[in-house]
Amino acid sequence: MFGAFSPVNGDKFLLEMPHCNAANFQIFLNSFSEQNPNEFKIMVLDNGAFHKAKTLEIPGNIGLIFLPPYSPELNPAENIWAALKRKFTNRLYKTLDEVSEFITAATNSLSQDTIKNTCGFPYVFLGLNWTN
Repeated sequence: MFGAFSPVNGDKFLLEMPHCNAANFQIFLNSFSEQNPNEFKIMVLDNGAFHKAKTLEIPGNIGLIFLPPYSPELNPAENIWAALKRKFTNRLYKTLDEVSEFITAATNSLSQDTIKNTCGFPYVFLGLNWTN
């Protein structure tokens, strides 16, 4: 699951892919770029190899900010993933389709307010005017 969550307006963009690699991350970036194409998107990322693949072509309306190594607590999206993992724990799924259906339902249930409250780390807003 690739995802982006806005602490500013609560928007979300998710894309379920079969593998976590550079080729699928490129598909995610291209698709994300097309959502509100006149909006400049800033993505906070860890240092996963596929995030930094030399083959990536970053769309012009996306900027990437990389976190220091081993600091997932600084990534606002990690709180969303943690909440989804808590909902996922201790359940039995008989097929991958059932897992996919759960993930779709869980992510669709995320309201804009939930996303803003979960991802709105204070440092995101310090000294920046994101909402001109």
